[in-house]
Amino acid sequence: MILSSGRLKDEIKEELKGRFPEEEFHFYNKMKEAVVDLDQAEVLISYGEDLTDELVDQAKSLKWIMVISAGLDKMPFKALQEKNILITNARGIHKTPMAEYTISMMLQVSRKTKELMENQKQHKWDRKVPMTEISEKTIGILGTGAIGSEVARLAKAFNMKTIGFNRSGRSVPEFDAIVDQEGINKLYEESDFIVNVLPSTHLTERFIGAEAFSRMKSSAVLINIGRGTTIVESELIEALREKKIHHAVLDVFEKEPLSEESPLWDMENVTVTPHLSGISPQYQERAIEIFSDNLKLYRKSRLSEMINIIPYDRGY
Repeated sequence: MILSSGRLKDEIKEELKGRFPEEEFHFYNKMKEAVVDLDQAEVLISYGEDLTDELVDQAKSLKWIMVISAGLDKMPFKALQEKNILITNARGIHKTPMAEYTISMMLQVSRKTKELMENQKQHKWDRKVPMTEISEKTIGILGTGAIGSEVARLAKAFNMKTIGFNRSGRSVPEFDAIVDQEGINKLYEESDFIVNVLPSTHLTERFIGAEAFSRMKSSAVLINIGRGTTIVESELIEALREKKIHHAVLDVFEKEPLSEESPLWDMENVTVTPHLSGISPQYQERAIEIFSDNLKLYRKSRLSEMINIIPYDRGY
């Protein structure tokens, strides 16, 4: 049995049943409803935020979990590893909306969209608003996976220099240069825009703090579309107040939703968005396409050929 604990569009449910008439699908909108069938499920489709150690223990027949998102920071990996349950995710489906978000925010900051909108509200005609370009600027991207690579690809269309960070230092298409941990200061020091796409792991927690901000240009723009826990928020606020960096575009935060009392809301050199950079009307369709391709391989016992398999030790 294939069990879904995440709300899926009706048309996607029908498409799955049509593609795989031999499969028994049970669709629910949340795990609280789906638990009635959990002990019989061989395959689980989930958003990855509704599983606990107790539920994994209850899932006696479970062999494979398809997480229809990229983030896995709430998954009970230890319990899943103990039962040798295969995990795949929808890595890559966010690359288009998140890359478009990043480019749009770079343009908004460079072309002073916030100031122009405020001038419009005040009926103020001011042609002296200082404008800059992103052409020939340097963009540093922390994380060179699907999202980071797509950001770099689009940045190249604007004639930008692209520097990427990954732990191995391996070269990646779309990047003019790659740095590892030893060379990360080069990225901080040379970049006009710094885009954080790092996932949430024990290695990335509080990864960007005061030391990193001290290395950045005072004209640098930081864009965080990765995970809020990868940045030391209090040290970011201090850096912004002291004008150590020019602007921060923040789509993710240490705690979400962002508290109404957070000073970030009212800072002129901050743009706040509510964790929506990955939202797209094509989200579920893209995720289910990955699931469908993997299901065909799974039923043929060709597990090694399945895409987006998640190693337990990495967690992403």
